[in-house]
Amino acid sequence: MKIFTVIGARPQFIKAAVVSRALKAHRPDVREVLVHTGQHFDENMSDVFFNELDIPHPNHNLGIGGGTHGQNTGRMIERLEALMIEEAPDQVMVYGDTDSTLAAALAAAKLHVPVVHVEAGLRSFNPSMPEEINRVLTDHLATQLFAPTESARLNLHDAGISPEKIHVVGDVMYDAALLYKGRSRKPIWFDALEMACAEFVLCTIHRAENADHRNRMKGILNGLENAARPVILPLHPRTRKNLQSMGLNIPKNVHVVTPVGYLEMIWLELNCYCVVTDSGGVQKEAYFHGKPCVTLRDETEWTELVFAGWNVLAPPNKSGALEAAIESAWDKTSELTQLYGDGNAATKIALAIDVG
Repeated sequence: MKIFTVIGARPQFIKAAVVSRALKAHRPDVREVLVHTGQHFDENMSDVFFNELDIPHPNHNLGIGGGTHGQNTGRMIERLEALMIEEAPDQVMVYGDTDSTLAAALAAAKLHVPVVHVEAGLRSFNPSMPEEINRVLTDHLATQLFAPTESARLNLHDAGISPEKIHVVGDVMYDAALLYKGRSRKPIWFDALEMACAEFVLCTIHRAENADHRNRMKGILNGLENAARPVILPLHPRTRKNLQSMGLNIPKNVHVVTPVGYLEMIWLELNCYCVVTDSGGVQKEAYFHGKPCVTLRDETEWTELVFAGWNVLAPPNKSGALEAAIESAWDKTSELTQLYGDGNAATKIALAIDVG
């Protein structure tokens, strides 16, 4: 059986690493063709992950990135359709909720190739988010849906998706956290910052709902400054460009660094005071490594983290919310439990994939 796996963004490289490993270990009947759309094209956002995570470099790299959502999705569909016709896969596997995910699912469905959706059933219930549109449409196009949590399964059930298609397996990002934690690496620049571990705030900002809006970015920077803690900010290239065009200055307590690799990110998560982010994946990584998270959004698809006290929403347009959340980050945390499975999600996926 041939599986055509499509990835394009940082979290998908991490998820694919553990699933590809499980396929090799448990499915000798499977040949995987790995396709990178190029959605994240910066070396630190892409190539470094293949090297660090021991993922074979892609069989195909489409080099599509830098455009609008519509431009990228359209170009990806065209190129992916041609590749699928050439490769004639038995299954197309997609991850999460990016433009790459939707483009691959649409191309496969039009060609009547079964779609496997890993991390299915997530919902923010905010239709203005491009990611929400991507994940909802992909769920309806998929023939097998691997949900990370019971709440994700319920979302799929409420959407009218047949129960026979749904498998609750846990979260492959948790598999990755367990697998790579022992290989975490301190960034070479960290000691030069002269800050203590467990003192600094680790912050990431990349979503368009924040990075494209001056008032929200200004609110985030003001909140980080008023929190009066040192902040490490690995700055996404697009966010950096937007800050410059908006004329916004970085506060003195915020130390901007280039994007880091996954192993360095794990080290920073393990050694920070708390995490501040608008990323879906980083919210979970904080929990996996026992650190509270402040989410720079109006809602989150990872609602169980909020209910468990490990995640607090701090909308950037709400004055004082961010600094208050950072100050009280540890106040509501509860005992760490297995919210995301037992660390064997990738193996369960590999064994459950239909032979076709």
